[in-house]
Amino acid sequence: MTDAPHPTAAFRRADDPDWHWLEQRDDPQVTAFLEAANAHSRAWLAPLDDLTERLYHGHLARRELAVHGLPTALDHFTVWSETAVDADHPVWWRHPNGEPERREPFFDLQRRAADHAFFEVGDMSLSPDERWMAWSEDTQGDEIFTLWLKRLPDGEPLALLEEIGPELCWAEDGATLLFTRYDATQRPESIWRLPLTLGATPSAGEPALMLREDDPEFWLGLGKTRSREWLMLESASKDTSEIHLVPADAPATAPTLFRPRERGVEYGVDHRPGHFYVLHNREAPHFCLDRVDEAAPQGEPERLIEHRQDTTLEGIDAFSWGLVASERDHQQAQVCLRVIELDADHALRRDEYLPLPETPCSLGLADAPHFDERRLRLREESFTLPVTWTELDLDSGERRRLKQQPVHGDLRPDQLTCERLWATSHDGEHVPVSVVMRADLAGHPLPTLLYGYGAYGETLDPWFSVARLELLARGAAFAVAHVRGGGDRGEPWYLSGKLEHKANSFHDFLAARDALVEQGVSDGERIVAYGASAGGLLVGASLNLSPERFCAAVLDVPFVDVLRTMENPDLPLTTAEYSEWGDPREPAAHRRIRDYSPLDNLPERPWPPVFLQGSWHDTRVPYWEPAKLYARLSELAVGHGVDGRDHPTLLRTDLEAGHGGASGRFKGWHDNARQDAFILWALGLETREA
Repeated sequence: MTDAPHPTAAFRRADDPDWHWLEQRDDPQVTAFLEAANAHSRAWLAPLDDLTERLYHGHLARRELAVHGLPTALDHFTVWSETAVDADHPVWWRHPNGEPERREPFFDLQRRAADHAFFEVGDMSLSPDERWMAWSEDTQGDEIFTLWLKRLPDGEPLALLEEIGPELCWAEDGATLLFTRYDATQRPESIWRLPLTLGATPSAGEPALMLREDDPEFWLGLGKTRSREWLMLESASKDTSEIHLVPADAPATAPTLFRPRERGVEYGVDHRPGHFYVLHNREAPHFCLDRVDEAAPQGEPERLIEHRQDTTLEGIDAFSWGLVASERDHQQAQVCLRVIELDADHALRRDEYLPLPETPCSLGLADAPHFDERRLRLREESFTLPVTWTELDLDSGERRRLKQQPVHGDLRPDQLTCERLWATSHDGEHVPVSVVMRADLAGHPLPTLLYGYGAYGETLDPWFSVARLELLARGAAFAVAHVRGGGDRGEPWYLSGKLEHKANSFHDFLAARDALVEQGVSDGERIVAYGASAGGLLVGASLNLSPERFCAAVLDVPFVDVLRTMENPDLPLTTAEYSEWGDPREPAAHRRIRDYSPLDNLPERPWPPVFLQGSWHDTRVPYWEPAKLYARLSELAVGHGVDGRDHPTLLRTDLEAGHGGASGRFKGWHDNARQDAFILWALGLETREA
């Protein structure tokens, strides 16, 4: 360790004990503080550098570094991506359908990223004739994009517009692009169409406004039905939605409102010739499916899938032959796919659930660009099953494996085992907890990394991780707490962990931790908590309630200054988040948020060792949230005489990235290895020589 003063001592301002001055991005002292905190963290982590390198290279050795994407046949060309062994980004290739010998590259992301510390493509969109490609590009990490266009395969890229949102969509006239623009708080508040002149010297006309959303709680998004007959302009808040439709081949047509918004009602639309299919929760909190006549969409609907108490209807994909429904069983916290085939008169011919490869698992449709496609591509994975793409022939029933993520090294997927436990929370609710570990260590209390999120109805369906194998190989278990606020047990699970019910998420996380110990899976003295973004709120609030339950924590871009952020409507996301957390201008919501906001409720006793990570260009969770938490926790530890060498509070701020961290895969993997080195030290599985 260096003899330099701790950053919190060197930068403390007596008139600002809450460290709010860190919000002044243009103050040179802010970057000086962040750099000092980075230096402090580097010095503490230096004895773990060798472990970090071993984890990083161990990860590389387990992974197939040369990645060949799964080819997808479009109307004219088959396209796929290839990532070279030493590349951070892929090159996209194509060949005319049925002529693989005529393969050619058409989009080299590695070359485009070469001159940028950060590079990310927001969206890629091929023109209907597949001769042109448009894409949105972010070279800062702040999620503000530039629109580019090129003729395929090797035309010169042309920058069309700056400061747009990520989403793009071609109209079916082949000469119009749709895109979004932000307001001052980086909310996608308008949708525009851009007329193009495509030829030897392409050019763009003046953008024309299609739709503007004035309500600050609503965001706009773009879509197109798989039938390619309708463009969908969606306006949605966290609990209400509204869709306008435009004929895809006539984008200058004025948008038609499909169904006016009703507070608390969400709906989505898909299309088959003659009918619209409406997925909605009006008087059906777990969602149902209606069919309406395309010529009279306001007419009497026909109910196709009824509302059910034990199942949430999550999504619908329409094909010429019928529908694929995605459903979630509330009791088993498991997603399923349901194939519904309809004849020419719309009578039911088939209604069956696809078999699951194992439970629990993730299952979803992969790329399916063709409306008439009868060979479905399925994407399957679990904690013990690497990502697998399977083709299902609807006519023969034959299943064919197309591709599986390769895994190398001394720990194979079949040497792992996964369990599903149930924890009892403070109010008697049963909370699912998933755990994966080496099969030969099952039955022994293991050091455990416990992960959680619990917001926005997002699900934590099982996912395979090559990097995680480095932890499992060293004797750790990895657990996921499927807390309320997520969507793991359907829509009721989400609703019972938001707004006035948010505290359920924190109690669920602590209950999951205790169940792991009580059921003999985890060593109660060696459990590390991990949360990112809104998961950082979950972990931070749980630590405030009971810091002694964990031996350490990792909080990545954590949303921890909840009350102050929600009181500032000028920040990105704030107004759109009122229906998730509450509007603090309302006294009851203010009290509720104040009572759990991590920075407003730090306990008198210190947290366990903690590794905080932030990003300078993060527009979702500003860098100052983890920075303020770092400063406050460091002062709290000093006040209790805690040794910072054995009980550290660390902050690492990436000054070149945004909310998702590093854009290149190798830098991202190295960052992950550094984080895992801290976790293994905290779990007592690796030592740190000072």
